[in-house]
Amino acid sequence: MSEPLSPELLSALATAAATDTLLVALDFDGTMSPLVDRAEDARALPGSAAALRELAQIQRTTTALISGRALDSLRAVASPEPETLLIGSHGAETWTGPDGAPLELTPSQTEILQRATDAVRKVVDAHPGTLLELKPAGVVLHTRTADAETAEAAASVARTEVSSLDGVHLSDGKNVLELSVVQADKGTGLESLRQLVGATAVVFAGDDVTDEHALKTLTAPDVGIKVGDGETAADYRIESPEQLVQVLEELVTLRRAGARA
Repeated sequence: MSEPLSPELLSALATAAATDTLLVALDFDGTMSPLVDRAEDARALPGSAAALRELAQIQRTTTALISGRALDSLRAVASPEPETLLIGSHGAETWTGPDGAPLELTPSQTEILQRATDAVRKVVDAHPGTLLELKPAGVVLHTRTADAETAEAAASVARTEVSSLDGVHLSDGKNVLELSVVQADKGTGLESLRQLVGATAVVFAGDDVTDEHALKTLTAPDVGIKVGDGETAADYRIESPEQLVQVLEELVTLRRAGARA
């Protein structure tokens, strides 16, 4: 059973829940869902999924998922509610409703992405246990299922292979190296959602180094939560996705009480 939430975190959640317009934005893998070897097998813990659905129905409350996954992959594993806003590919893709403009690459970006994809494919072919993932604006080298020595070698070779490609932006995550032709991060994605909905407070939780971009944008009464170990800009830390269930259920209770007041 997960440890109870700290009094400090409970107090911060109460303050955020009392705000006029609340945005609850979450990373998915390692945050709503435990990490798994096969990306397509990831699913949100039932308690987190249920609480996020409830939050989406409370007045002046907006929910969002901010993920490194491409939007199609995020939809497939998260099954988000229609009201939930989506940021995919670390900010390169956004879904803010049916009228939102889809991501479109320039001819130059398309050519560079193809060259980067070819380079990563060669790396994967030469390093057993590594995998390639295609995204609308990038390509990802996954090393979680490779042994440590192979994973390190694959990432090193991939960096070298694309070092001469102008317009390729590299981003490290947990057992992944992502190459993108669109420069974006979760921080810019979160800020765009904050402005879109006019949020007066944000609650954001994430587990990966890529989530630090979002966590660094937060100021009081925002609440930034780091899931798991590692250095972080977050003011609060929880141990696991299982403990995030408690966070979200607490937010539902607090926000509903405020809505009735």
